[in-house]
Amino acid sequence: MLIVTPRAKEKLKESLLEEQIMDPEVTFRITPVHSMPSRLGIALDKEKRSDKVVKNGEGIKLLLIHSDLAQQLKGMVLDYQKTPQSEGFSISKLPSIEACHIEEPKLWN
Repeated sequence: MLIVTPRAKEKLKESLLEEQIMDPEVTFRITPVHSMPSRLGIALDKEKRSDKVVKNGEGIKLLLIHSDLAQQLKGMVLDYQKTPQSEGFSISKLPSIEACHIEEPKLWN
């Protein structure tokens, strides 16, 4: 399943506190963007039976992911980044284990 960084969880929690004033059952959902299905967005929604739920350490529901999409996001990381130019959530791939592999020293004659 998708890995959510502590920074992303904190930003989701902050945003939910603002949004849940209207409806405490509402939380964020990762969903394909309808006009561009290869892109993902975050929208407000209520939990459905087939959802995977990401909670913080306090048990607060922060993020919903449909089980089919959760399988596609396996090995991915959701983070929140703030730079001087912009800020927002990003989803990226975890580096592969092979990329982190340290080669054995080679002996040359």
